[in-house]
Amino acid sequence: MSLDRIDPPELARPSGFTHAVVATGITVFLAGQTALDASGEIVGDGIVGQFEQALSNLLTALRAAGGTPADLASLTIYIVDMDGYRAHAREVGAVWRRLMGTAYPATAGVGVARLWDVEALVEVQGTAVLPPA
Repeated sequence: MSLDRIDPPELARPSGFTHAVVATGITVFLAGQTALDASGEIVGDGIVGQFEQALSNLLTALRAAGGTPADLASLTIYIVDMDGYRAHAREVGAVWRRLMGTAYPATAGVGVARLWDVEALVEVQGTAVLPPA
């Protein structure tokens, strides 16, 4: 398995993401995760707390599939309150580094009107690439 992270010098310097990831191995598609706890309730105080729970949920699914945070090739973050998310970018970044480290996947942040659970503020969905079995 390999993940080659590519940031062309012709593009703006990325902060918190990688422009392109070339991956070879077994692909794992990770369903969107919100801040649901094991009982199915939205938890987490505000955007930062919900981001932490949602990312933790995604990483739990990834580990169950045999992967680690370093195997994440692509991530999409769906955000109900983009201004609020941006206002807490440093705190979100600190959660990211604690849970994921600093090897960033190709990432997109998408503003949405709402998510499936009306209380959900953030949802993360990803694709990982694992070594062949």
